[in-house]
Amino acid sequence: MSNRNNGSESASSVPAGNFSAWLHGTEASLRSGNGGADVPCGACRGCCRSSMFIYIKPEERQTIRRIPRALLFPAPGLPKGHVLMGYDDKGQCPMLIDNQCSIYEDRPQTCRDYDCRIFSATGISVDQQTQPEIAQRVQEWVFNFENEGSREDERVLKEATSFLEKNRELFPPGSVPNNPVQLAVLAIRIYRLFSGLTSQARQDASSLSDAAIADAILTALSEPG
Repeated sequence: MSNRNNGSESASSVPAGNFSAWLHGTEASLRSGNGGADVPCGACRGCCRSSMFIYIKPEERQTIRRIPRALLFPAPGLPKGHVLMGYDDKGQCPMLIDNQCSIYEDRPQTCRDYDCRIFSATGISVDQQTQPEIAQRVQEWVFNFENEGSREDERVLKEATSFLEKNRELFPPGSVPNNPVQLAVLAIRIYRLFSGLTSQARQDASSLSDAAIADAILTALSEPG
């Protein structure tokens, strides 16, 4: 197997798994809505120390019981019961004690779903100033590519991400998220459609405008299921 870069892993590289297996698993998880990611974090606690607000749904009752009420506040724009947990003056999750999650078995679903490999896969940048530990881990991730099909998956996903970033004005306001995680999730949701559109245009030796691609993406996203 070869890695994501030039064929040689650096001393600081961290195996991220097979690219296509990861991508298809993440895609299936997003479709099902079940969530949950098996991330080989090791000793990294970057996401716990990156000044992130953690969203918690009202049905996560055991999680809410484990967190002091003073640390929770209503999630803006959402119905009663949806809450956020903030971070301390160092940007650290208050539930991180002695570098370990003190409520790990009851941690929020948001934490269970978070997978910083999504940035490496899509090519989306992480802010070095506000989230240096995550940015470092993203640079260290190395995916395996077992065949050309796996590399094609990566190419298409990054092209789909780039299309969204460069053509925000073709979508209704708010349709293309500014939040890096949400943008990466959107790219995974539409990459197969994007691949089909661009492949068909190449086969027909025709040109498909960016506006037409954007319209097709919007139509697909608005369809149920």
